[in-house]
Amino acid sequence: MTDAARNVALYPWFKFFQNLLFWQATWFLFFQSELSAAQAILIYVFYDIATTVLEVPSGYMSDRVGRRFTLILSALAGLLSATMQAVGSEFWVFALAQVAMGIHIAFASGTDSSLLYESLAEDGREDEIEAHELKAWRFNFVALAISAVLGGAMALWSLRVPYLASAVAFVFVAVVVFRFREPKHAKQEVTDGARLDALRIALRQPVLMWLFALSALMYGFSHLPFVFGQPYILGALAQIGMEANAPLVSGAVTACMMLVSVLTSWMAPGLRERIGLTGILLLAFGLQVFLVGGLALTGSVFAIALLLLRMVPDSFSRPFILARIQTELPDGIRATYLSLQSLAGRILFAASLYLASGSASDVGEMAPDEVRLVLGVFAAVGCGFLAVLAVLSRLDGLARVPGK
Repeated sequence: MTDAARNVALYPWFKFFQNLLFWQATWFLFFQSELSAAQAILIYVFYDIATTVLEVPSGYMSDRVGRRFTLILSALAGLLSATMQAVGSEFWVFALAQVAMGIHIAFASGTDSSLLYESLAEDGREDEIEAHELKAWRFNFVALAISAVLGGAMALWSLRVPYLASAVAFVFVAVVVFRFREPKHAKQEVTDGARLDALRIALRQPVLMWLFALSALMYGFSHLPFVFGQPYILGALAQIGMEANAPLVSGAVTACMMLVSVLTSWMAPGLRERIGLTGILLLAFGLQVFLVGGLALTGSVFAIALLLLRMVPDSFSRPFILARIQTELPDGIRATYLSLQSLAGRILFAASLYLASGSASDVGEMAPDEVRLVLGVFAAVGCGFLAVLAVLSRLDGLARVPGK
C-alpha cells in the first residue's frame, strides 16, 4: 500500500475518533450548572473567537508546512481541551479550554479534507472524492451517535465524566495522525505572491462565491440547534416533570439525530442526481431554516422530534460542497481558502450569538420563552437569505453551480 493509499484508508478512522465527543449532548447543561445562562452562551463565543483568529493562519501554515504536522497540533489541542474541562471549575478555565478546542478545530479545518483530496490525487483517483467524503461523513456521524448516547448516560453519574472519555478518544486521534504521511501531491514550492494571486482569483469565481456564502450561512444554522437544543429539551421535559432526565434524553436525541443523518447520506447521491447540485444545496439550507422555525413556534415535548433532523441538511450538502470546491482550487491555497470560508461562517455565527446572549438572563437557566424568541429571529433572517440565494442561483454566469 502506498503512503497516499494508507492516508485514504486511515482518514475515516481519523474522523471517527475525532468525533467521539461524549460531552456533545450535555455540554450546555454542564456549563449552565457551573455558570449563569449568559456565561454558558458566551463560553461558546470563546470557542468561536479562538477558531476565528486561528482559522486563516492555520490554513496558511497547512499550505506552507504540511498537512500532517498541522493535524498533529490539532489532535494535541483537542486532548488539552477535553482534559481542562474535565477538571476545571472556574469560568476562565472553561474559557481557555474552549480556546484549545478552537485551536483543534481551526488546525483541522480544511487541512483534513485537503489531505484526503491530495492523497487521492497522488494515486490518480481525484474522481473518487465525493464517495470518500461521504464515507468519512458516515464514520463521523456514527461516532457522534455512539458518543452522544454513551455521554448522556455518563452524565447521569457526573457531567464531567464525558469530558474524561473524550480525552481518551483524542489519544486515539493522535495515534492516527502520527501514522499519516504528507501527500507528495501537496509538496509544491509556491511563493507567497503567487499564493495570494491564486487566492484572489478563487475568491472572484462566481461558483465559489455562491458556495462561500451558502457555507457561511449553513454553518450558523447547523449550530443553532446544537447551542440551544439542550435548554430547549430541558424546558420541554420540565412541562411533564422529567427535567431530571434531561442529560439522558439529550444524549438519546443526539444519537438518533446522527443516525438519521447517516441513513439520509445514503439517499444523498440519488437525490443530487435527480435535482442537481444547486437544488440539493438549496433544499438543505431550506431544511435548516424550517427546523429552526419549527422549534421557535412551540416548546412542546413533541417538538423535540424536530431535533432529529438537525444533521440531515449537512448530509445533503457538506460532502458535496467540499468535493465541488476541491476541484476548483490549486494545492498551494486549498487549506487557506477552506479556512477563509470557515472563518466567514464563524464570524457571522459568533456575532449573532453575542447578540443573542444579550437577551438571556444573567443568572440561572435560560427560559424556554427566551430560547424560542431567539430561534424565531434566526428563522426569519434565514428565510430572507434563502430567497436571495435561490434568486442568485438562477442568474446565468453568476452563481449557477454545475452538477459535476
